[in-house]
Amino acid sequence: MDDLDRRLLKACENGIPLQPRPYKLVGEELGISEDEVIARLRALIDSGVLRRFSASIGHLALGIVANAMIAWRAPEDGLDRLGRALARFPSVTHCYSRETANGWPYNLYTMVHSRSKEDCLQMAEEMARRVGIDDYQVLFSEREFKKTNARI
Repeated sequence: MDDLDRRLLKACENGIPLQPRPYKLVGEELGISEDEVIARLRALIDSGVLRRFSASIGHLALGIVANAMIAWRAPEDGLDRLGRALARFPSVTHCYSRETANGWPYNLYTMVHSRSKEDCLQMAEEMARRVGIDDYQVLFSEREFKKTNARI
């Protein structure tokens, strides 16, 4: 990664212009071509510096107001299999395993988002039924304190 890559990432960190040729405008800002912007972003993804380059959707504007983390008590010998199975559900946006804690036996976590708490609860019930886990907790977000993109 060179100085131009750093400047490119800085130029994109707050989003790219919403117009037909956004990379052309970014390139003009940096004094490079649209093709070079695209090639450099691809190279940063291919090298692992960037995991992905994607859109961020304003979920509240779309009416998605219920966010639930589902904490699952999964048997250790089935943790990988169950994690992969839960991660395949279209409604799951994140899936992680974590160590348990005193008084908290849950070791597998999924996030789902919907237009209502009831929808999230139904998703959890369906996932539980399909993967065969009956010990889980659905924890809803109450408010958001901070959400920002990574910065250079």
